[in-house]
Amino acid sequence: MTSRRSVVARAPGKLFVAGEYAVVEPGNPAVLVAVDRYLTVTVSAGEVAGVLISSDLAARAVHRQWQDGRLTGGGTGAAHVVAAVETVGALLAERGLPVPPLNVSVTSMLHENGRKYGLGSSGAVTVATVAAVASYCGLRLSREARFRLALLASARLDAKGSGGDLAAGTWGGWIAYQAPDRAFVLNLARRHGIQEALRTPWPGFAVRRLPPPNGLCLEVGWTGNPASTASLVAGLHRRTWRGSPSHQKFVETTTDIVRAAVTALEAGDGQGLLHQIRRARQELARLDDEVGLGIFTPELTALCDVAEAAGGAAKPSGAGGGDCGIALLDAGARHDIAHVRRRWAAAGVLPLPVAPALEGTEK
Repeated sequence: MTSRRSVVARAPGKLFVAGEYAVVEPGNPAVLVAVDRYLTVTVSAGEVAGVLISSDLAARAVHRQWQDGRLTGGGTGAAHVVAAVETVGALLAERGLPVPPLNVSVTSMLHENGRKYGLGSSGAVTVATVAAVASYCGLRLSREARFRLALLASARLDAKGSGGDLAAGTWGGWIAYQAPDRAFVLNLARRHGIQEALRTPWPGFAVRRLPPPNGLCLEVGWTGNPASTASLVAGLHRRTWRGSPSHQKFVETTTDIVRAAVTALEAGDGQGLLHQIRRARQELARLDDEVGLGIFTPELTALCDVAEAAGGAAKPSGAGGGDCGIALLDAGARHDIAHVRRRWAAAGVLPLPVAPALEGTEK
């Protein structure tokens, strides 16, 4: 059942183009793009029972042992790796197959000196771990099955996460994504098992590839300040704003923006896409003004202003509060692109040399 060779899987990072915050509700759409910074997981034969997890982001390897289908011991680190291995292990158990002793090694290009860029490292490590462990253990899974396993693993840790990072890491390129009802899928897996959760339609879920923007280039700026998406989304959920008329307006407006952005991408309408990115920035600013989440930092505001002054469109990517912002600029205006990068650097924003990753998880 188990190959004794090593299996390597890598997953790209991601950036939200439009649809942040609204996408956490099942069925609401978002546009994301996978980027060519990768997280790599290598799985090889372990020497003792259980799983040895090592990472270039951790000082030492941690050994965990199986107990009643869960990996125990070794402290609290590597939660997403652990959840991914446990989820694949549950599928193997349902098929009457054992989990062999494993070494799981993680290397990341989604961090700088231990600080995350905000490119979806938790999602990427979940996707890559699922792919590598499943392949090592002899499971042949479709792309969607790997995504579903990754979402089941991720939702066990935080059911509020949309799974957009998992979808971008799985499919790659530019995608339109709608999150499933995570409570439904977790309950389905608990009541009927992982295999049934892989077969059953998931309410709200949809994903499809999109063409890249016509005549535009993606520029990414990193603020140097890490942000916690989970904390920002949880903060929004705790506020009485959720469920209010203002919340409904935000969701409706954001959904309209995303659908119009998808239409622009599919029609090759670069100017139409720029208009929707500017609308998305304005709507996030309205949300920030009303709720006070701190989505826009001085660096992110400067990032957006500089890009718009050069004729482009820009916005925070993801939950904001730090991490990255994105800009779409005329691909032929090399002078303007260089000017934007210089102005970003002067404002404390590091231009990241990233490009869209055309493929998703590779193994």
